[in-house]
Amino acid sequence: RAGKAREAQLLERQHVTMEGLFKQIESGKLKEIRIVLKVDVQGSLQVLKEALPGLSTDEVKLKLLHSSAGAITEGDVLLADASDALIIGFHVDVEPRAAEAAKDRGVEIKNYTVIYQAIDEMKAALEGLLEPELVEKNTGTATVKEVFRISRVGAIAGCIMTGGKIERTNSVRLIRDGKVVHTGKIESLKRFKDDVKEVVEGYECGIKISNHDDVRKNDVIQGFMVEKVARKLDKKK
Repeated sequence: RAGKAREAQLLERQHVTMEGLFKQIESGKLKEIRIVLKVDVQGSLQVLKEALPGLSTDEVKLKLLHSSAGAITEGDVLLADASDALIIGFHVDVEPRAAEAAKDRGVEIKNYTVIYQAIDEMKAALEGLLEPELVEKNTGTATVKEVFRISRVGAIAGCIMTGGKIERTNSVRLIRDGKVVHTGKIESLKRFKDDVKEVVEGYECGIKISNHDDVRKNDVIQGFMVEKVARKLDKKK
């Protein structure tokens, strides 16, 4: 019973771990990584004390709660436990009581032997905290050859694909005389009477734009998608 109670307690208290870090990043729950840093000698301490906080940006932070030379102690584990921090060690031992406390409390200890491996791993974690850049990518264009107005349906643009492809899931811009007059979603995409997922260059299709019926002959429908592009720490806002 005591073992099950301990497991239940650990499940309730979800500490930051490298394995779980990216899950928290994806859910948007984490914008700061807190670190307890222990190293072998003062020289290593100085390098890491400068390098790790230096990775922070206005959007994401790496915060050193405590840093010193020496073995990882039970006190380090208690601090990490109370602060939801990771313990980062460099060429140091973990005292037996510290190892036991870390296991009991679900605190992760990461011990490195190469100093820049620690820096690179923290940099990758912080980059994962950055909001991705949203980039629009044009997929294809279609020219409206005829407009069919159907009762209780609305305007169906009879088109010829003039470049690339348009997919049912794309967003679209309606362009008239070189100006964008509407941006919206595709309600339906058809080849003859059949619903299709995409239409490519050279083929005819029928496009119904959601909640928009002001479509005219010779309008251009441009399909596009929005991609999320991972950002790097040197791309600050």
